[in-house]
Amino acid sequence: MSSRTLSARSEVPKQHRWNAESVFPGWNDWEASFASVGARFPDLAEFKGHLGDSPAALADWLEAAEDVQKALSRVVFYAQMTTACDALDQDAVAKADRARGLASRAAATTSFAEPEMLALGIGKLQAWTSEEPRLAIYGHYLERLAKKAAHVRSDEVEEVLSQSLDPMSAAGQVHSILANADLRFQPARDSAGNEHEVAQGTIDALLRSDDRSLRKSAYESYHDAHLALKNTMANALSGGIKRDVYVARVRRYPSSLDAALSAGHVPTSVFHSMLDTYRKNLGTWHRYWAIRKKALKLDSLHPYDTRANLTAEEPTVSYEQAVEWIAEGLAPLGDDYVAILRKGSLEERWVDIYPNKGKRMGAFSFGAPGTHPFIMMSFKDDVFSLSTLAHELGHSMHSYFTKRDQPYVYSGYGLFMAEVASNFNQAMVRAHLLKSNSHPDFQIAVIEEAMSNFYRYFYIMPSLARFELETHERVERGEALTADTLNSLMADLLYEGYGNEVEVDRDRVGITWAEFHTHLYSNFYVYQYATGIAGANWLAQGILEGKVGAVDNYRKFLSMGGSKFPLDGLREAGVDMNSPEPIERAFGVMESMVDRLEKLVQSR
Repeated sequence: MSSRTLSARSEVPKQHRWNAESVFPGWNDWEASFASVGARFPDLAEFKGHLGDSPAALADWLEAAEDVQKALSRVVFYAQMTTACDALDQDAVAKADRARGLASRAAATTSFAEPEMLALGIGKLQAWTSEEPRLAIYGHYLERLAKKAAHVRSDEVEEVLSQSLDPMSAAGQVHSILANADLRFQPARDSAGNEHEVAQGTIDALLRSDDRSLRKSAYESYHDAHLALKNTMANALSGGIKRDVYVARVRRYPSSLDAALSAGHVPTSVFHSMLDTYRKNLGTWHRYWAIRKKALKLDSLHPYDTRANLTAEEPTVSYEQAVEWIAEGLAPLGDDYVAILRKGSLEERWVDIYPNKGKRMGAFSFGAPGTHPFIMMSFKDDVFSLSTLAHELGHSMHSYFTKRDQPYVYSGYGLFMAEVASNFNQAMVRAHLLKSNSHPDFQIAVIEEAMSNFYRYFYIMPSLARFELETHERVERGEALTADTLNSLMADLLYEGYGNEVEVDRDRVGITWAEFHTHLYSNFYVYQYATGIAGANWLAQGILEGKVGAVDNYRKFLSMGGSKFPLDGLREAGVDMNSPEPIERAFGVMESMVDRLEKLVQSR
């Protein structure tokens, strides 16, 4: 698809859109389900004060609450997925807002449950799991509940916190609408004076262009649009961080970091170890920038050169070809895995494939109980899009096997585990492509895709994690956050990774934080991308080397969902994320890519 123009959503052929009608035939059916969910809240409220009546009463509550949550999830998913694919659809935006409000009401209605259960005592609840067959599956759920017992407040406080979910999400929603609907980008111009549309769905392709004038123009347009709204976006981010600090304090955590990682059952030592290991390996990035400058034959390297194509002609990869290569790369996981992946990608319309006007930036996999695991992305017929598709299919297959093999209570698994599955797919497919095509240009293209992925996960995300830590700590100390202080902090952090090899425009580099509205409102979300790529490469290497049991252990990991604590589940799969070794080894993988690239560049 051309980088110059984008189609309106209404112009995108049905076969290229996600299978929305498999969730709801239309908005009328969505409205009926919305009303049905809300009508069940009074029934749930009647359980209050009765969870301790008997093991059967508790089992009745859990079943009723889960049934409502399943239906609610479909309502929320349908509205949010529709909005993500077209933020210009104001009716869908309004319905997504209503869905968030419904979710907040549901949380408030059910907020009494955990305080009431904890008042009964974990020991008593655990005994009930052997007395009432319907409670037998909840052993690990009770383990998780026990771990957070000190931070669960009274039912009144929990209700207030739940009722605040919707208004407390406003800052992130404002930032999202600004980025996806209201930002106005100036057209980029190539060296011949031709105009190219700059949008969330086109910027990546523009920054990989062979035309340096086009790259520079697109980079400046994209960053300048964010700079023009820096004060509004800074105010929004400040509100989001204050929300995190507020919730952490209400729940009696020592810090926002503790609150965020405790919720995912990950010790803060893992977070700090990742940052320490990242900073120790910055020299690999400095070396890569030097090689890139030489390959591009530039006297000076700028941020808009850091993703430019290094090949004379970038390989064209159709969506269908991408699915084929992904399937080949993942063949070691078994015929059933590949068959499910192919059917979802080519027949069942799991993927909303191409960019269109109003489509949200980035890519994600999302679904609800009883639906396919759907993918939103903007495929652009290149190796990078192939890799993004492989990544999101990793999430989707993880969800597929988890929902198939686990009860609803364990159908969620958290980002710490999720990013392992997604990056695993990329590592496996990348290894297959490098092995199957020895042409130097193709090899360089695959290596550059790998480095682009490492750039995002082992450079940008650790930098954003450091940014998150510092901004949260500033708010915790009572300091103010302004656009200028945020930009200065971001510029300093990114400069460390660029070193003396990249000419930095501090204003445009500094606004990078504003371009990650999908991440920075999720309370220490981004560090898990770095841990995920580390765990993924470790596990992929075991399979590629033919390690006994590696495939079976990974398949079990895909099916365990939330039935294990994250570090325990990954340890069973074969990687210890308590240790810095997986991060170190992932940097070793990245360094081997830099080595290969240097040899290929020198041989040209």
